This record gives sequence, C-alpha cells and structure tokens, in this order.
Amino acid sequence: MASVQLKYLSLGVLVFQTTSLVLTMRYSRTLQGEGPRYLASSAVVVAEFLKILTCVGLVFKDHSYSGRALSSILRQEILHKPVETLKLAIPSGIYTLQNNLLYVALSNLDAATYQVTYQLKILTTALFSVFMLGRRLGVYQWLFVFVIIYGIDFVCWPVDSPSDPQKDQLTTGSQFVGLVAVLVACCSSGFAGVYFEKILKETKQSVWVRNIQLGMFGLVFGIFGMLAYDGDRVQEHGMFQGYNTLTWIVVALQALGGLVIAAVIKYADNILKGFATSLSIILSTLISYFLLEDFEPTSVFFLGTVLVIMATFLYGYESKPAPNPSRA
Repeated sequence: MASVQLKYLSLGVLVFQTTSLVLTMRYSRTLQGEGPRYLASSAVVVAEFLKILTCVGLVFKDHSYSGRALSSILRQEILHKPVETLKLAIPSGIYTLQNNLLYVALSNLDAATYQVTYQLKILTTALFSVFMLGRRLGVYQWLFVFVIIYGIDFVCWPVDSPSDPQKDQLTTGSQFVGLVAVLVACCSSGFAGVYFEKILKETKQSVWVRNIQLGMFGLVFGIFGMLAYDGDRVQEHGMFQGYNTLTWIVVALQALGGLVIAAVIKYADNILKGFATSLSIILSTLISYFLLEDFEPTSVFFLGTVLVIMATFLYGYESKPAPNPSRA
C-alpha cells in the first residue's frame, strides 16, 4: 500500500514540477509590467546559487548534521580531487547554456508547443547513450525514434491564418528563434545528461556532491555569460532588476525542481514517467489556451501531440534500465 502511495505521490510531483516550471516561466517572460523585465541570465545564476546551497544542506544532513564532516567531505571530494572536479566543467557549461536557452524558447513559444517539442530530449538522450554508453535500443525504442520525429514535425507545422502580414512575419520569426532554442537545448540536454551519467557510474561519489561541483562551474559560467550578454543592463539597473514574487517562484522551481525529481524518480517506473509527461503536456495545452490565451490549437497540433505522447510510452515500454541519477 505504501509503495502504491509513493508511486502516486511521485506522479503528482513529476506532473507539478514539469508543468508549473514551464507555465510560470512562460507567464513571467510575457507579463507586461512597469520597469525593466528581469534578466534570464541573472535568473540562471541565482538558480545555480540556490542549487549549491540546497545540495550543501543535503550533504550536511547525510553526515548527521556535522559541520566537521561536511567540511572534510567537501575538501576531500572537491579540493583534493581537482581532475575529477574538472571533469564536471563540460556538462556544467552545457547545462548553463541549456538553462539560458529555455528562457529564450519560452519567450518566443507558447507553453504547449514548447512542452511537446522539448520531448525531443528523450530522443537525443537515447542516441547519445547508444554512442557514449554502448546501450542497445530495442524494437520499441527505434519505433519511438520515428514516431517522435513525425510527431514534432506535425507540432511545428506552419499554419496559415488570415491576419496582418507584418504581424505574422514577426510571429513566425520569433517562433523560429524559439524552436531553434528548443532544438539546441534538447541536443545539449541529451549530451550533458549522458556525460554526467557516465561520470557517476565511474565513481562512487555522492550525487549531491557531484551537483555541488556542477553548480560551482555553472555559477562561474553563468556569471560570465550574464556579464558578457547583459553587462550594461546589470551595471545600469543591477542584477536583480525586474525581480518580483513570480520571478523568485520561477528561480526556485528551476533550482529545486531537478533535485526533487532526483529524489522521487526511483519510485517512478517508465510507464509512470510516460504518464506524467502526457498529463503535463495536456495540462500545459489547456492552461495555455484557457488562461494564458497565447495558444490556438489546430488539428495538426493535436495529431503531433498524440504521436509524441505515444512515443514517450513506446520508449519506456521495453527497456528496464537502472534508474539514472538526474542532474538537477
């Protein structure tokens, strides 16, 4: 009975995290308010900082709340193993790029289109795991590859509508930017995720310590990116310009969401994860249409969405791998 309850709790957590982050991020990037809008590069930096603090707290808890043990493990695993620590620089830089790209994507795409298209990361992760980890895909997984490609192709299918040509041109341009951002984010997510998994399997280090190492590099890369891209605006209005309650919710969801998923994912099998993805896509579509009012569904979009949902179940149907530690 307890196991069943944990499964349903895991389902609820997975659906809540994936849906709420996308919707709040989209709403925060399109909300018209007074003063400058918050900087996406700044939000990425703050999220990395919060992630480091959270992981330090989790390591502190794992060592019976001993400050001496915490200091010892951090020195031993981070300072005294510089080569192992430097290995995390590559996935950390890619994850930082990915997090910035997600803000770009959700600034230019509605939540429903983003949510469906971003499932392409399952495909990139599968392909990178074949090349980097030597995994073999079964019949259902290869069928998944073809189904999800066709599904996303339908979702991105251009639809002609009788309206202002100049407005249509601007909308098409922004959608193209959003789609390119999603596609690059999917590729970076697949590579960095498999690379991180490979490192975790080669060592017996705590996943929370590994996330601290990732966060340290991510913080450095994020600050450099913020200064390079938004340096003038940071100098003029400060790093926290445009921050409000909604911005802090987005930052917290981005920082802690992955850690929560890492904690509950062991209770969720492949079918449950596929079901959570499906519910999240459906909820994002309904909320985008009825509440955010930035999305007009078409029959082609629904066909593509059904194919993508089918593909997520196909990928988890045959394979029963060991749970992958997830990077927060």
